[in-house]
Amino acid sequence: MNVKIISAILVLALVPLASLACGFTINLPERAQPGPDVEESITVTAPVSDETRLTLSFGAGRLVLSPGAQDLVNGTATYNVEDLKPEIIKNGDSIEIKQGDFTNLPAFNGMKNEWDLQLGDAPMDLTIQAGAYDADYEFGGLALRSLTIKDGAAKVELSFSEANQIEMSVLRYETGASNVTMKGLANANFSPLIFSGGAGGYTLDFSGELQRDATVNIESGFGDMNLVIPNGVNAKVTVESAAVDINHDSGWSQNGNVYSQTGEGPTLTIIVKMAAGSLSITD
Repeated sequence: MNVKIISAILVLALVPLASLACGFTINLPERAQPGPDVEESITVTAPVSDETRLTLSFGAGRLVLSPGAQDLVNGTATYNVEDLKPEIIKNGDSIEIKQGDFTNLPAFNGMKNEWDLQLGDAPMDLTIQAGAYDADYEFGGLALRSLTIKDGAAKVELSFSEANQIEMSVLRYETGASNVTMKGLANANFSPLIFSGGAGGYTLDFSGELQRDATVNIESGFGDMNLVIPNGVNAKVTVESAAVDINHDSGWSQNGNVYSQTGEGPTLTIIVKMAAGSLSITD
């Protein structure tokens, strides 16, 4: 008898809930529709400080950086969705240029979001945070105390065509399933370079002039890793993986999992940890 009473009570309780569910509607926000292109100038003056920290927070689209600004940052942002209007946030020595937040659901079809920025030669710590995007970075001739890049599924071309004007404390790059090419890395004047990536294709080209002994730590998932190290550079590459196909030029000698090349000047020491894939060491 008690079981029948409890069952009846449950049925009576669920009937109004079911009625409410049938009549319940969800009002989703409207999609942000692309409009005409808007080109907006961006100018950021440098703080009166030697501790400038610049952060670029970018989502999807295309980001181009190059030297040549008279200020800390000069350039343009071109977009066709109002929500993408960039913001400039200043807090003492820290400056952030930030892509606007979507207040509506983004309509990626037809969306345009492009930043073309020049950076000045004042010493700075530069951080780039991005999502799924294309990028073209030229950092030659700047004075970067540190460089940190964190992005998602990306296609990036990065270059130091000229020497970084000061010693870089660290160059750190963290990426997802991406295609990344980094050239002229010896010109970056880093001490440690820390690179981590998911499944993708990566080229780290150490052309340029190595100013001091440097260490590189690479961690990657399944992918293709290409190390370009010019002839005449003292270099040692240690590979910590049992599932990687390794190819190297004839100028390299092998001792177990260590590959070395003799040369003159500072020494480049590279440690590679890969889950699986292929590694090539070329000049």
